[in-house]
Amino acid sequence: MSSAGTSTVQTTCPYCGVGCGVDAQVSNGVITGVSGTQDHPANLGKLCVKGAALHETLGLQGRLLHPKIAGVRSDWNSALDHISASLKATIAEHGPDSVALYLSGQLLTEDYYVANKLMKGFVGTANVDTNSRLCMASAVVGYKRAFGSDTVPGNYEDLSNCDLLVIIGSNAAWTHPVLYQRISAAKAQRPNMKIVVVDPRRTATCEIADLHLQIKPGSDGFLFVGLLNYLVAKRAIDSEFIEKNTDGFDAAVTASKPFDLEKTATDTGVDIGELEQFFHWFLRTQKTISFYSQGINQSATGSDKCNAIINCHLATGRIGAEGMGPFSITGQPNAMGGREVGGLANQLAAHMDFDAASIDRVGRFWQASRMAQSPGLKAVELFDAIHAGRIKAVWIMATNPVVSMPNAEYVREALAKCELVIVSDCIENTDTTAYADVLLPATGWSEKDGTVTNSERRISRQRTILQPAGEARHDWWAICEVAKRLGFGTAFNYTSPRDIFVEHAALSGFENDGSRGFDISALASLTEDEYNGLAPVQWPVNAEYPNGRARMFSDQRFFTKNKRARFVAAEPTLPHRTDDFATPFILNTGRLRDQWHTMTRTGRSPKLLSHSREPIVTINPRDAQSLGLREGDLVNVYNTDTLGQKQSLILSANIDASVPSDNLFVPIHWNEQFASNARINKLISPVTDPISGQPELKFAQVGMRPVEVLLWLSVISRNPIETGPFDFWVKTPVVNGWHYLLAQTQHENEQGWREWMSRTQDGLEKIELSNTVMHDYRILGCKENRIDVAIFASPKREKLPEANWLQGLLQHEVSGETWRLLTSLEGNSLSQNRIICSCFQISQQQIRTAVSEGATSTAALGKKLRCGTNCGSCIPELAQFLTQ
Repeated sequence: MSSAGTSTVQTTCPYCGVGCGVDAQVSNGVITGVSGTQDHPANLGKLCVKGAALHETLGLQGRLLHPKIAGVRSDWNSALDHISASLKATIAEHGPDSVALYLSGQLLTEDYYVANKLMKGFVGTANVDTNSRLCMASAVVGYKRAFGSDTVPGNYEDLSNCDLLVIIGSNAAWTHPVLYQRISAAKAQRPNMKIVVVDPRRTATCEIADLHLQIKPGSDGFLFVGLLNYLVAKRAIDSEFIEKNTDGFDAAVTASKPFDLEKTATDTGVDIGELEQFFHWFLRTQKTISFYSQGINQSATGSDKCNAIINCHLATGRIGAEGMGPFSITGQPNAMGGREVGGLANQLAAHMDFDAASIDRVGRFWQASRMAQSPGLKAVELFDAIHAGRIKAVWIMATNPVVSMPNAEYVREALAKCELVIVSDCIENTDTTAYADVLLPATGWSEKDGTVTNSERRISRQRTILQPAGEARHDWWAICEVAKRLGFGTAFNYTSPRDIFVEHAALSGFENDGSRGFDISALASLTEDEYNGLAPVQWPVNAEYPNGRARMFSDQRFFTKNKRARFVAAEPTLPHRTDDFATPFILNTGRLRDQWHTMTRTGRSPKLLSHSREPIVTINPRDAQSLGLREGDLVNVYNTDTLGQKQSLILSANIDASVPSDNLFVPIHWNEQFASNARINKLISPVTDPISGQPELKFAQVGMRPVEVLLWLSVISRNPIETGPFDFWVKTPVVNGWHYLLAQTQHENEQGWREWMSRTQDGLEKIELSNTVMHDYRILGCKENRIDVAIFASPKREKLPEANWLQGLLQHEVSGETWRLLTSLEGNSLSQNRIICSCFQISQQQIRTAVSEGATSTAALGKKLRCGTNCGSCIPELAQFLTQ
């Protein structure tokens, strides 16, 4: 407590798997600012731009504040009674497998634990899966097959201490910026440290790379099978380690034999000289970390790709010591915590599986009345079962599958057909809540209370800072209330998150005796005060490691039955591609720097949307030229889904050589709350890895064609406006209002947009400028000496004002000179006016000017403009700009 009414609360960021500690400054019940916790081991005081703007994403606007049944406001008792009665009737008539839960890495461990306990222990079904299936399931399979346990061997310090860092399928500069900055700092301190980036795109992460291997999409598996072959051929393996500590080496080597240097170069599309350089660095560098993420996992062969990477570390004995080992980086803040409690449909709690001994063990510990006896349906299978009517009721918590699942229109159809859809969320209007029969208001970050586990096995507290908004309640509480109504009250009689956590900790040590990697039994006796004050700690936390363990497998003992690690004979294949002339492009998907998942949180911040204001498709300049495209033109991207229905999106062209010719890149975040037609997963087929069930979200065949625009409109408004007459629209928040980019693409809609313009200005005084020859229209709608709405229309997009200039109109006081705003507006340049530094709203044009005036380093730009001096998330782009 610093003074009366002010305090600082230490909590954890709710975004990516880095798990950054956050200090929230609170004054009179309002979070006034956030900063990184200086001594938190995950981030050492750093925050990325999303974390630094956490307090800007709060507020009541758009929050779900009350339970709703069939779209009508209700109360908690009525909603819980309705849910319980419906589930009870469904189970009685159709059996326990007719109901399901679909969870999220946004949940806290305590929420996850009781959800799995209810379904797998008492309802009697394992139909409990999570959106972590979409990002980490293949990594789990890779670890379990190799080590006998879902256990990350190393920690973040290893990223700084290694001599060779291989970054595979990860644009860490954008997806995990705090770790990227740690790596970048290490590289600056030790220039001899080598960094290799393996990615089909040239991303911001490549700015610190000594070598960028621009592989063919999906060919990562060939690279690492080829590497194993090379290591064996060069006799660069650790024979003693292999003999003493592993099984399956010969089979893995046999599988790799066809992939010599020449064939691997052909299969990956990498220059043979660059390939040999990478192989040579790996061969001679003991302290090597392989750092991999969605580019590996989100594949139809993701499990084998993970094991191909791990094989190379086992072959060289590079595991269990400082600065070496395979390291999968998770996408969500609690994907790891969800895996600890059985969040995946093929798991039981405490890292146990559906073998007879584990089913019996968990059942006895829980005193469960009806343990599930076999794995449940994985995410894609689960929505197939909903679509087919086999699952009659689904409870979706903290996730937005209508946007995030592959075959997204099919998922929408499934929920529309389902007899009972329950959605727990803190946001009222999402693409998924539109199909909810029952809506439950959940607490969000700053209101939640519990724990999360980051990518290096570190458990941290996410603490309550503010009181829940409206009637929002914790997810664990809602689950327990339903459990009580289903007759399981004794097993769910928790009074606080601490009660749940200590039970979870006790189960992790129950009949363990070192057979399972996950063991936090030393925390099973925490008091309420000790739980509230829990400091970040890496599991295991038990009698042998009471203060946690930084690295696993230093004793060369693994969690298989014979304590030996296992090689896996990985067989690489490329994604399936057809010779369809209508769909010649390969589509890749991924994240933006300043956005998160489906934007329900980050989409509330004007600052976070300033970096990328509209849904784009990145196109190689050669392809753009062949299609006659310019920057910002609209394009139709399309293919045909599994039901034979044509699916298409309308996106803005972003012309950039970062993607190879015949390849496209589209961000994953956009949805129907922010854009007319930009849900990229409409175009992604539900092909999955046969072992992990993880979808191939990184590969799709699509076609593309230009879209003729008859009229462009850029609108700023204090209040939301309708977008009905327009084929293309994008809606983003600005300070005190909303910005809209609109396009009319059909001649028959001309009357519609004119009527729209009249309605939008209804009740306002107009200041209007019209050029009937050029078909330009500029209108200010004013009320009480302020501008309420401003509409600028032109057949040419470049004649529209830039959004940052437009939002300034909402601060303008109307006078006799206001009309001049319509004649002296700033011109628009899509490339030059793009915001690079979100923290200080520094545009590309400002940076260009500063460079021309002598600022030729990121440090110099920071000194002159302040860009890069706050969160640092823009530094890779500043470096890219300077390089270009």
